[in-house]
Amino acid sequence: MSQVGVYTIDLRELEGEGDFPCPKCGTILSPDDIEEENYTVVDVRYNEEGVMEEMVIQCLRCKSEIRLIGFIELMEA
Repeated sequence: MSQVGVYTIDLRELEGEGDFPCPKCGTILSPDDIEEENYTVVDVRYNEEGVMEEMVIQCLRCKSEIRLIGFIELMEA
């Protein structure tokens, strides 16, 4: 049985509209994928003020988990 990869993506380092390739298989993951064709949301974490701090998604192609961070800093920019 193969292990699931776990990766961290800092949204502040992305260019463009927020699309990025899965670190393992290269599938393009996009915030516009509202029907979750390429990924599914696994977990969302909020701070004390109710602002999203991070989101964990899973690539549906390779099953890797990807932790997205940097939401608060993007909102402040």
